[in-house]
Amino acid sequence: MDGFDEEAFKKFFPSGFGKQEKQADVAAQIDRSKRTDLKTKSGGAENEESERRVQDSTAAEATDPEKDSDSDSDDDDDDDDDDEFPVSHELVLKTHERAITTTSLDVSGGRLVSGSTDCTIKLHDFSSMTPSTIRAFKSIDPSAKKQSAAQETHPVHYVAFNPISPSQILVIPATPQPKVYDRDGNVLTEFVKGDMYLRDMHNTKGHVSEVTSGAWSPTDYNLCATAGTDSTVRIWDVNVGRNQKEVIVHKSRAAGSAGRTKVTTVAWASPKQGGPNVLVATGFDGSIAMWSGDGPFTRPAAEVRDAHTRDTWTGGVDISIDGRLVVTRGGDNTIKLWDTRKFKQPVTTVTHQSTSDHYPSTNIKFSPTGTNIITGSETGHLHILNPATLKPELVTPVTPGSPLITVLWHDKLNQILTGSVNGEMHMLYNPTMSTKGAALVMSKAPKRRHIDDDPNFTTDISQGFSGDSVAVGANGVPQSAAASWSARHPTVGLTVSGRSRDPRRPHLPAQTPFAKSQPDEKHIRESIPLSSMRDEDPREALLKYADKAKNDPIFTKAWEKTQPKTIYADISDEEDDRPEKKKARR
Repeated sequence: MDGFDEEAFKKFFPSGFGKQEKQADVAAQIDRSKRTDLKTKSGGAENEESERRVQDSTAAEATDPEKDSDSDSDDDDDDDDDDEFPVSHELVLKTHERAITTTSLDVSGGRLVSGSTDCTIKLHDFSSMTPSTIRAFKSIDPSAKKQSAAQETHPVHYVAFNPISPSQILVIPATPQPKVYDRDGNVLTEFVKGDMYLRDMHNTKGHVSEVTSGAWSPTDYNLCATAGTDSTVRIWDVNVGRNQKEVIVHKSRAAGSAGRTKVTTVAWASPKQGGPNVLVATGFDGSIAMWSGDGPFTRPAAEVRDAHTRDTWTGGVDISIDGRLVVTRGGDNTIKLWDTRKFKQPVTTVTHQSTSDHYPSTNIKFSPTGTNIITGSETGHLHILNPATLKPELVTPVTPGSPLITVLWHDKLNQILTGSVNGEMHMLYNPTMSTKGAALVMSKAPKRRHIDDDPNFTTDISQGFSGDSVAVGANGVPQSAAASWSARHPTVGLTVSGRSRDPRRPHLPAQTPFAKSQPDEKHIRESIPLSSMRDEDPREALLKYADKAKNDPIFTKAWEKTQPKTIYADISDEEDDRPEKKKARR
């Protein structure tokens, strides 16, 4: 056909038929998660020096325009440095109400568990999250007791997935009893509490005071270690919660005659690269001790009494993947690097502001390859350190003004997870370097929300209506207790579609035919056999068979002729006929 315009024809007719779905712009979603402030200099004198250099270079560029090309090359170098670490993009998870003290990812990186000072742990599943539905699928209070009338809640100090078996999670609340959960949040084992009145800690079956930290065995998925304020490190078999397997009593010579001190944290080395299997623990007396991971545990293989300042909380300790280096972050504002082969003096010591006074679980971690060390700061910055010199290679703000407590660098995801005092978790990633995790969530299309999911158009009557419990909001408008609880816990007890499912609601029993209606007396008398016996006197029912049993005995008829006649004694009413009682001897 002459004059046929193919382009106009394609525009006029649709390319497909049926319902057309809008495709999400993945690239735009990832660009929106890009971080603006990536790099800053380290604190103190280095900050002042860097600012002075920046001002000098800016002034020089203003006077000499020929240096524009050099500045462009410097910017390219900075971009290359930024691409070295997965910190270019971030995903923010706001599922806790208070400071996040500990986080952990399973081996595959599919599930995340976090603990907080709001006394709960949250379970997250990346495969079920989208950019519009970033929330936890389960919230648990590990310190709550079902049998107690008054619920006592405690902050969570430590959570960790089993590095060998990802179906187990070690949870340590601020109680003497750690617990082991499965990946769905069900309790597998609760370790026993010891007898606090026994002086010898070797004879107690469990911790007698608050547990501070824990670690999984890198070789046996059934073993884990916990450290407590009762001056012990205990090794448990997760299948046996009524008694520990080994007890390590850390005797402190600086604690006086008692010899006890709080064990602040513990770490278990992984001999993946042929290194030694060692167990390292730190004490409140400033000491650090090391044992062989395979035993015996009678005495430390090496010990440093004054590793950190006495009566300061050493909250962070980690061992490199080759088992040769140990890094500690103390409450004396120092970070120290130790060599397990020469465990007497630190290899390197640098100054770093501590936050362990208010947040004892502030940690420090090696990178998966052991080429870097990461930790947080009081100003909310992430510090990536060189393990040889402990100098920062990159300092990037995560939550400025809010201290960074916990950090974690996952090997398979190649993403850095942080937890801050403001209740935010940040997953730092790079789209080209990182896989799954936050990159998987941001590559999904936002979930379409139903109109019933909007709380403005729905009413939650799961708790019923009560005129007695009325709470007053910030604007002075009364609101129900259930609504105020939902406002304070926006992500607890939500279904997949986002509807409210209050976990405090009691279990409703299944309805039976007798529970549907109240049957009348005629229905009971006709339908239920022997129902008329409920209103009958049992004595009268038996006595009406007395004459029949006497005239026609069935069971005693064989002894009818030989049965002796019962003769009852005649009792006189006169007291004189009664025999005299013998007088009791005095």
